[in-house]
Amino acid sequence: MTAEVRAAHAVEIARGWIGTPYLHQGSHQGVGCDCLGLLRAIWRALYGCEPDAVPVYTPDWGEAGRDEAFERGLRAQMAQWDGVARSGDVLLFRMRAGAVAKHLGIAGEVGQGPTFIHAYAGHGVLESPLSLPWRRRIVARFQFR
Repeated sequence: MTAEVRAAHAVEIARGWIGTPYLHQGSHQGVGCDCLGLLRAIWRALYGCEPDAVPVYTPDWGEAGRDEAFERGLRAQMAQWDGVARSGDVLLFRMRAGAVAKHLGIAGEVGQGPTFIHAYAGHGVLESPLSLPWRRRIVARFQFR
């Protein structure tokens, strides 16, 4: 499977999860997931296995110790991408200045009306506009290998 086909398939999988409720630590379509659970589900669909064992985590994980666990984990499993934004990129967000980066999404549309698919507390899995406030929060982009 080429990188382009894999990226398009990742977006298709993510869009199939739209409407799944938000559930901390969940990763079950239609039942519930969080942003990491959505990424794990996409990985399972693409590769047939979990990317790595995920330890139990609390909603405020990493904040006290400043542990950039998401970024470290993504670097270990995926290719970092500094090129032109493309559909299927995994986006890592820092939700506020000085905080650890701990929100993930999958780029949906790119270009003039960019979007991303993510599991968001209080909303579930949805495709949101990748507006300027969201774009400013992007720490890194990764691609499925």
